Amino acid sequence: MLPEIQIEIADFLYREAYLLDHRMYKEWLDLLSEDIVYRMPMRETVEGVGVDNVASDSAFFDESKAALTTRVNRYYTKSAWVENPATRQRHFISNIRVESGSGPDEYKVVSYFLYKRSRGSHPEIEEMLGERHDTIKRVNGDWKIASRIIIPDQTVITTMNMSMFL
Repeated sequence: MLPEIQIEIADFLYREAYLLDHRMYKEWLDLLSEDIVYRMPMRETVEGVGVDNVASDSAFFDESKAALTTRVNRYYTKSAWVENPATRQRHFISNIRVESGSGPDEYKVVSYFLYKRSRGSHPEIEEMLGERHDTIKRVNGDWKIASRIIIPDQTVITTMNMSMFL
C-alpha cells in the first residue's frame, strides 16, 4: 500500500465528516457511487468468545443512493421536523486502515467513528460509536464510497432518532 493512497483516503474521509458536520448533505451525496450499498446491521447480544454478534438478517439502515437522496432532499423541506432546529453534530473518524480491493483503484477501508450531536438548548448529548467497513474507489479521477457497512458498538441505540448519516 502506497503511503500516498493512505493519506488521500484519510483526507477524503475527513472531508466527508466536514460535509456532514456542516449539513452539506447534497455535497455529501456527490461522494457516493451510484451503486452504493449503505447498511447498518443490528448488533446482537450473544454469549461466547469469538461469536459473530452482527445480525445478518436485520438492519437499522439498508439504503441505496436513491433512498439516501430522498432522505437528503427531505432535509431541505419544512417537513423535516426532526432537524428543526438543526442538530449540531460532529463525526470523529480514526484508526483508518487501508488495503487493496478487488480491482484497480479500489480499496477496502476500515475506520472507527464517534458521532456526537446536540439539539436546541437541551443539555443532553447523544452519541454513537463503532466501526465502518468501506469500499472506496476512484471514479473519473474522484474518490467515491461504493459500499459502507456501519457496525455500531451498541446493541441498544440510545439516540432520539436515526436521522443521521454515519
